[in-house]
Amino acid sequence: MTDIQAAAPKFLVEQGATNRKDASRDNEQIRQTAMEFEAFFLSQVLNSMSSGLETENMFGGGESEKMFRGMLNDEYSKAMSRNNSIGIADAVYREMLALQEVK
Repeated sequence: MTDIQAAAPKFLVEQGATNRKDASRDNEQIRQTAMEFEAFFLSQVLNSMSSGLETENMFGGGESEKMFRGMLNDEYSKAMSRNNSIGIADAVYREMLALQEVK
């Protein structure tokens, strides 16, 4: 009976690989959250920058242009975040990882 108890089952060895997959998935979620934060921040900056712009009287203006400009700024900010052009997401990602290690 001692031979059966002394032999370690193989599924216990495989358990560490599952934890690494979960950790990489968590890191990917943290990275995605950091990128979303950067996109939101850039969207706010772009919206405040474009709030004082005047439009042409002939073909521009109105509520629809205000809505379009906001959506355009959102898409600009998402593209800027995807291209790592500012670097806010990297800093937020590092801080989020550091905060998790403290616990």
